[in-house]
Amino acid sequence: MLSTSLGYWRKIVLVLLGTCGFGHVAAAQAPPIKPAQWTDELRAFARQDSLTPPPAHPILFYGSSSIRKWETLRQDFAGRPVLNRGFGGSRFPDALYFFDQLVVAYEPRQVVLYEGDNDIGSGASAQEVFQSFQAFEQLMQQKLPKVPLVFLAIKPSPSRWALYPKVEEANRLIREYIEQHPKHLRYVDTATPLLGRNGRPQPQFYVSDSLHMTPAGYAVWKKVVGKRLKK
Repeated sequence: MLSTSLGYWRKIVLVLLGTCGFGHVAAAQAPPIKPAQWTDELRAFARQDSLTPPPAHPILFYGSSSIRKWETLRQDFAGRPVLNRGFGGSRFPDALYFFDQLVVAYEPRQVVLYEGDNDIGSGASAQEVFQSFQAFEQLMQQKLPKVPLVFLAIKPSPSRWALYPKVEEANRLIREYIEQHPKHLRYVDTATPLLGRNGRPQPQFYVSDSLHMTPAGYAVWKKVVGKRLKK
């Protein structure tokens, strides 16, 4: 477990070195992540941008597959300039690595972030996810200081139910931090609305893999997320 944790944090540290202008330090070591695994998705984004130019100063949805699979995003928030740049399977190190390319480049008016789910699924602790969020917020402050950041709480999933105590702790740490820094940060509880009276995930909100959500699950998210979006 210790070696897994150290490896995870090596990724975070090297990514931050690169994004903070110390790329020569990171370059001297082995690549912390495997950017090539996202080549197809990045090409798809570029193709989308060439065929249909993205909105000017969009509300940018960014993160892992729970964002990527939100296929009704534009319809759900019709009239708002939303842009989906989720890439499935991503973790915080990936979100940090591609920050310039997939966030800054679009000059967003607001960033909506869902990340941490796969980090915990891969063995990261709640504290590591919290510190990853802080690293992401640091990039926002450095490169998009006037742009508000909305964090979507890590959801409960039947297939990862054994990890939910860790998820709850990560959500708590991030929520409390955001409450202490409310100027440009918002927290949206996209977790507990998916739980039933028995305190467990409601089956109708999940597809057969018991991890990703059904349209009914996204309908729940639409209600709670929409209240936090800029016009």
